[in-house]
Amino acid sequence: MLNILVTGISGRMGKAVRQAVEENPDTRLAATHDAGQELGPALEKADIAIDFSFHGFTKELLAESIRRRVPLVIGTTGHTAEERRAIDEAAKELPIVFAANYSAGVNTLFWLTRHASRILGDSFDIEIVEMHHRHKIDAPSGTARRLAEELCKTRGYSADADVACGRKGLVGARKQREIGMHSMRGGDVVGDHTVVFAADGERVELTHRASSRMTFASGAVRAALWLQGKGTGLYDMEDVLGLREQS
Repeated sequence: MLNILVTGISGRMGKAVRQAVEENPDTRLAATHDAGQELGPALEKADIAIDFSFHGFTKELLAESIRRRVPLVIGTTGHTAEERRAIDEAAKELPIVFAANYSAGVNTLFWLTRHASRILGDSFDIEIVEMHHRHKIDAPSGTARRLAEELCKTRGYSADADVACGRKGLVGARKQREIGMHSMRGGDVVGDHTVVFAADGERVELTHRASSRMTFASGAVRAALWLQGKGTGLYDMEDVLGLREQS
């Protein structure tokens, strides 16, 4: 039985992860944590922590988890470059699964996107469109940023210089070396992501739509179970699903 700490327990994802932990016969909810509460005692009760809180909490979580040797599953998004570096450094001392999205379907989308980009080549323009509920505080979504990162790797682009987040005014013709990124917010949309490959005379679209947060919560619990016994290092959901071996 894997004892799990769930952080960010008052949030939408925190509540969903709690439910997923309680419903899985191989896991037990050992403790919960929320903003303003003491983290150390909660970590002492856990074999692994699953974090869906706020990116500003990550450094404290990393420091306390290293001190107590508690592996992490991090699902929080919106990290700054400094916070991402802190995660990289912590993974030298702890096994960490860090993923923008814990859905099996979305991680298959990452895999398909890489392969489609390689097959279709530079003659196809690329646009990414994502939509989430009105309460989401970061944009673009972590999943959309991950899609852009995967595409930049396959094409040799720069995530900073070659990704255009939205367009306004007389921007001129579309640059060939460009990935468009567009964020929509409204209603109770859990998460929609589409990658568009457009060329003269044809278009390919890869789309994933999530209708329940339990998809992500169950994936995070799956990642926690997979992480048992793993050595130090930074893993993602494609490692958990075995997709990395097929890339």
